[in-house]
This record gives sequence, C-alpha cells and structure tokens, in this order.
Amino acid sequence: MGTPNADPAVPSYTENVIQTLPILVLFPHNRCNCRCIMCDIWRLRQVQELTPDDLQPHLDSLRSLQVRWIVLSGGEPLMHSDLGSLCRLLQGEGVRITILTTGLLLRAHARSVAENVDDVIVSLDGTAEIHDQIRQVPKAFQKLADGVHALRAVRPEMQVAGRCTVQKANRRSLRATVAAARQMGLSSISFLAADVSSSAFNRPGGWPAEKQASIALSAEEVEELDAEIEALIHEHLPSIAAGFIAESTEKLRRIVRQFRAHLGQIPFVAPRCNAPWVSTVIEADGTVRPCFFHPPLGSLATTRFNHILNSKEAIRFREQLDVATNPVCRKCVCSLYLPDNEIAARQPSVATARVRGGSPGSSI
Repeated sequence: MGTPNADPAVPSYTENVIQTLPILVLFPHNRCNCRCIMCDIWRLRQVQELTPDDLQPHLDSLRSLQVRWIVLSGGEPLMHSDLGSLCRLLQGEGVRITILTTGLLLRAHARSVAENVDDVIVSLDGTAEIHDQIRQVPKAFQKLADGVHALRAVRPEMQVAGRCTVQKANRRSLRATVAAARQMGLSSISFLAADVSSSAFNRPGGWPAEKQASIALSAEEVEELDAEIEALIHEHLPSIAAGFIAESTEKLRRIVRQFRAHLGQIPFVAPRCNAPWVSTVIEADGTVRPCFFHPPLGSLATTRFNHILNSKEAIRFREQLDVATNPVCRKCVCSLYLPDNEIAARQPSVATARVRGGSPGSSI
C-alpha cells in the first residue's frame, strides 16, 4: 500500500475534532470464503490485505487517538496471509482485539486466534440446513461448530458470540437459531435486519429491486417475522435479560419495523448512532470511512491516519451530518452508540457498543 508522505500539522478546529477514537474497525483481508446470498463481497477477485508494514506508520496516530478496541472485519480476516503478525503488532498497542468470522477456517486457526485475539464473533444464520442455504457452502454449519469446539479446546473461557442477519430465508427460525447457538456453546447471539438498500459490501450503486426482494420480506412474510419475534420475546425473556440474546425487546422489534419501512408501510427511522464520532473503518486497501455506509474520508496510502480523521473535509462531514434526517442513516440496519461515560473511560463493552462488521448489518 505504500508509506504516507509527511503531512502538515492537523488544522486546528474547535468542533467535531476527534480527540479520542475508542473503536477502530479494520479489514485485514478484502475477500470472503462464503457465498452468502445477502452479500457480494465474495464476488471480489483481486486480493487486498493490510500488512503490519501498512499499519506501522500509523501506530503513533492510534496512540494519540487512544484507540482501545480494534475489530477485525472484512471480508474474512482468517484468509489473511499472516494474521498472527498483524494481531501481535496491534497487541503491542495494548488494545482489545475482536475478530468477526464466518467460522469456516476457525478450526485450522484455532490456536492462533486463541493466542492473538481477545474475543470472537461468528456468523450463525439458523439451523444447519438454513445456515448452509444462506452461506451457499456445503457443511458450513458443521465447519463453524467444529471451529468453535476447536477454539474452546485451546481456550475454554474465551468469549465466542454469534450474530444472525435476519432475512427472508430465516424469518421463521429465530428461536431455532437461539437453540443452535446454545447447542454450539456460544456465549451469546445477536440479531439484526439484512441490509438490502446500501452500496456497501461490494454493491456499487446498490442492488436492483429484484435482488432486494429476494432478501427482504414481502407483506405476508413480514407478518410471519413479526409473529416469530414476539414468540422469541415471550419464550426467551430470561435470555434477553441475561444478555444471551444481545438485543433488547425494543431492538428486536426494530428489525420488523425495518422490513416494514422497506415495504413502504411505515417511514424509515434512523437508529441512535454516534459511529462517525467514536469509530472509523479502515478497509483492506487503506481506504478510511466514517462507517461502512458513508463515502471515504481518505487513504492510509497517502495520508497519516489522524490527519485523515481530522482533515477539513472530515470535520465538515461530521458538522453537517444529522443522523436523524440523513437518508443513509435512516435506512441503516444497525448502529454504534457509545455513551459519553464509555468514551471518557475508553473501555467500550459488548453490552453497550454496537459495531457493524462481517456480513451486511452484522454487529457486536
């Protein structure tokens, strides 16, 4: 990717300047080994990945911004040619490292993950049959289960959470997904609506209406999902209260509202989110974005990270961004909201911070 040139001092602005950045999302690798029906990342052919040499010039920026939590997303991070070296570089900065993975390569990399990563989030889309159907990989569910088992064998206490992207194919199987998560020995499971309308996840220009309809729900199907969500809430209130199901009842019901809005039954309503002020996404080619869905702010190939984050253009973006009315934000399927006290403490937790990554709309 190259080493950035020296830049002039970051301009002095008084508003919307990022002083601390609690969360950083990195794409170590741009490609994926699944063929998920709700994502086009797997269609990428040119391999790009972030190396330790790519990040070394920006470590001073991470320190000055007091980054405390790095989430490895993508693409499939475990496809990286030397993920261990990248993780060890980041470990040297004293940050928490979370990896989002399909789980297909988890068994082969179990020891490295256990040694170099703090916690794991795997994609789980339903029962074995439904999961394999959505992932379009034979025995994907079994490979995931084997990977979790291998990881537990190396590090039994490691937190391994699941996340499920809700869509047409699994709309009636959320309770079965909870059961599958328990059977697999996961620490928790989260749910959110599939993103069908953005240009993220290798969908330049977005999907045509026909493709959107193959993932989103019809009017009849949204009623089925509504019934499934209410049954899930009724049957699993203790699991929600205990955090095994990560979403509150309100966030679970928002999934239904998201699909209703897509059908035009109700208006889109933006989630509570402060992602562009507390986090940033760095893609495998060095592109820096305020989140998955908004346009790039710059590139690590030419500019120091902290200078990108507090460039005139980046500050203007944050000044002008009204999450409640922005058309991109209003259609967002999830959110990251870090309360002021968490920012001050610089200790984000899984319970309070939501980070997108992996499959469209996935979250921590």
